[in-house]
Amino acid sequence: MEILTAIIQLLGGLAMFLYGIEVMGDGLKNSSGAALKRVLEKVTGNVLMGVLTGALVTAVIQSSTATIVLTVALIGAGVLNLKQAVSIVMGANIGTTVTAQIIRLGAIESDGSFLLWLFDTDTLAPIALVAGIILLMFIKSKKSKTIGDICIGFGVLFVGLELMTDGVKPLIGTSAFTAFVGFLENPLFGILFGLILTVIVQSSSATVGMLQTVASVPGSGITFAMAYPVIMGINLGTCVTTAMVCSIGSSKDAKRTGVVHIAFNTIGTVLFLLVMTLLQKFSVFGAGFWVRSVDSGGIANFQTVFNLATAAVLIPFADWMVKLSLKIVKDDAPEEDRHPELHTLDEKLYNSPAMALAVTMKAVADGGRLAQLNFRRGCKVLAKYDPVLVAEINKDEDCIDQFTDDTDRFLIGLSKTVETEFDDRQLDMLMQTVPNFERIGDYATNLVELAERLQSENTTFSDTAKKELALITAAVNEILDITVNAFANDDNEAAKAIEPLEETIDDMIMMLKDRHTKRLKNGQCSIGSGLVFMEALTYFERASDQCSSIAVMMLARNNEQILQNHYDYLREIHAGNDVAYLAERERRREQYIKPLKEIM
Repeated sequence: MEILTAIIQLLGGLAMFLYGIEVMGDGLKNSSGAALKRVLEKVTGNVLMGVLTGALVTAVIQSSTATIVLTVALIGAGVLNLKQAVSIVMGANIGTTVTAQIIRLGAIESDGSFLLWLFDTDTLAPIALVAGIILLMFIKSKKSKTIGDICIGFGVLFVGLELMTDGVKPLIGTSAFTAFVGFLENPLFGILFGLILTVIVQSSSATVGMLQTVASVPGSGITFAMAYPVIMGINLGTCVTTAMVCSIGSSKDAKRTGVVHIAFNTIGTVLFLLVMTLLQKFSVFGAGFWVRSVDSGGIANFQTVFNLATAAVLIPFADWMVKLSLKIVKDDAPEEDRHPELHTLDEKLYNSPAMALAVTMKAVADGGRLAQLNFRRGCKVLAKYDPVLVAEINKDEDCIDQFTDDTDRFLIGLSKTVETEFDDRQLDMLMQTVPNFERIGDYATNLVELAERLQSENTTFSDTAKKELALITAAVNEILDITVNAFANDDNEAAKAIEPLEETIDDMIMMLKDRHTKRLKNGQCSIGSGLVFMEALTYFERASDQCSSIAVMMLARNNEQILQNHYDYLREIHAGNDVAYLAERERRREQYIKPLKEIM
């Protein structure tokens, strides 16, 4: 019964330990997501900088696998190239050593020193838990939640370690544990054990932590010669997870990144195993060094040295490993991809919601540019029918529709991972903006249909209508240009210039409809062309309205009043209560209404 209780306690402690790592990693990730994105985006072709970046990012998010997943996703998004990704992967292994160094805090003994007592995990873990609960339950701000998660994760991690330690103690000396220790005496078995356990647990940091826990129990019998092969096997185990991540629904460069990670860890393990075997055979450091019991700090230190040394040896061969990956994962026969910039959203980005939102912003801006381009084409076709241009519009409309569907699905999935208030508002804006841009693209096909009607009826607009059409087309194309650029640059000041132009366009539409109704009554144009002209005005007005909606949603992110009621905001500025708005509206009226009145 005692053994069964110990096993249950061991498994419960393991569960708390894994959960603590997960919560702490999520808190760190959410608190630094935007910073991580900026760091990753600034990686250059310098391999050393890439290695340092990979180590930094992994140290923050507490998972080399998560770092590699993000790297793979950023390759697909066009943010990183293969060489940059390879250097980040090399650094990811170094970053994982931070967790082991944190775990070794559990071995600190105060010896009467207040500072050491404070950093003793028996003291630090409860303090972290209390601080985390206060931040989560009583303060409840955006920043306090992420810091609270970090504190809670840290505390739970060490409570789990304590439970694991208590669970291991009764197992020491049992026949099963003795057989396990004997099994580890063979370095190859040790590597195999570390590999399999890491594949099962899916976390090298957690597996090293488990080894540290067992080794720290007095009488465990785990020697340095037994521990170091297990650590090497743990590093190999991360490759299996990476291989699965990089092979499912990923680009060729993503698969090559997985190949490089496997090659890097495998070569490093083989080289280090040979070196360690020779050092042990010739009793370097003394015979006692290899057979004495190893503690939590010794395991953490070896993991750090192993990963630093492997990186130092293999960094000069980074280009060679890139070439190796290119030979193993060959390019397919080239296929036409009209707009690769629209295929950058990857669910692997869910690991960092802030980064996922940034990549989505860029992708949606690219989708907006394509919708804008199609609308311009539609205007040209309406003015002068061109079957070649019509074919291009229809092809790109299919691309826009597919992008909209893919982005909607991506954002719905992302909504389950977003936690901060700012990211949540950013997500809401994107979910509403995507269909706005898609509708602008739809209006291009509507204009094509109108042009085809004119073509089939062998009719055209009057000279006056053509002049009016050219002016309203210029105004709508300008508001589209401002909107897409404001969104792409995340520029709220530019977004404020959209509404005055939109109101001017509304006034122009009303004037044009009145004028054209009179021309129809006077027989100055045919009924067929007249109806087409009126419908075209409707699509121009709707395109302008979509721009207004996008601008309001951009402004609402940082303005609680606009967020609560868009219509009140629009009603207030239209009422003339904003001096800057009035000045811009007058400028736009001078630019478009005045020349419209001069058209006869």
